[in-house]
Amino acid sequence: MQWEVLALRYGYQERRAADNFVHAPDPHDAPMPLDYFVWLLRAGKREIVVDTGFTPETLAKKGPGGGRHITRTVDVALREAGCEPAGVRDVVITHLHYDHAGNLDLFPEARFHLQEREMGFATGRNMCFSCLRGAFEVEDVVRMVRALYAGRVEFHDGDAEIAPGVSLHRVGGHTDGLQMVRVETARGPVVLASDAAHFYANLLREEPFPIIFDLGAMARGWRTARRLAGDDARVVPGHDPEVRKLYPELPGSQGETVQLHLPPMTK
Repeated sequence: MQWEVLALRYGYQERRAADNFVHAPDPHDAPMPLDYFVWLLRAGKREIVVDTGFTPETLAKKGPGGGRHITRTVDVALREAGCEPAGVRDVVITHLHYDHAGNLDLFPEARFHLQEREMGFATGRNMCFSCLRGAFEVEDVVRMVRALYAGRVEFHDGDAEIAPGVSLHRVGGHTDGLQMVRVETARGPVVLASDAAHFYANLLREEPFPIIFDLGAMARGWRTARRLAGDDARVVPGHDPEVRKLYPELPGSQGETVQLHLPPMTK
């Protein structure tokens, strides 16, 4: 089965290059913002949402100093792409950080696909340390626990196919249970790397984004992404504004939603 893959931007954060690498490039004070995305997979009437973004409430809690902005809420972004969140049956959560696992209540009929190790990571002893729990929003984690007790979480342990042509692959690194999504499209397999690589530059330089649980797993994840895609041009990083420049926009979206199942316009 071949899928359409849409990247929907819902916000952005003002950052410097120094913020996005362990070893900052030169000039390290150059602006290097990141985009916040959710992704929509579509094949006929079947739809799968990958990640659920963060909420306006979480943004307000984090305060005005972080340079974060919501350009449109996630439900609006999905509806503008023709997807009604309340009708979605499958939602993949690549990991439980605040900008990937909010808005769970938008999907009352969905089952959530999550690596078992990610739930253990977000609720276990590693969360005793502020340096590891800082990117989690406790209310999002609690909502996932409630979804678990409601019978709506499908745990995975490593690789798993959740629909014909859609597979999950645990790579860890950024968090213990981070997973990528491989999707069969008309141009070949597209790999949504999520936060295994925030930017193309993390992949190309093999230089990590500075939120790390296991550096070795993160480094191996870059090569896993390339292997799964079979072509570097089919690996899509999780937060790079270049994605919106490289891929054709969804008509009528003013460049806020782009079509990853189509070939990049330049690369």
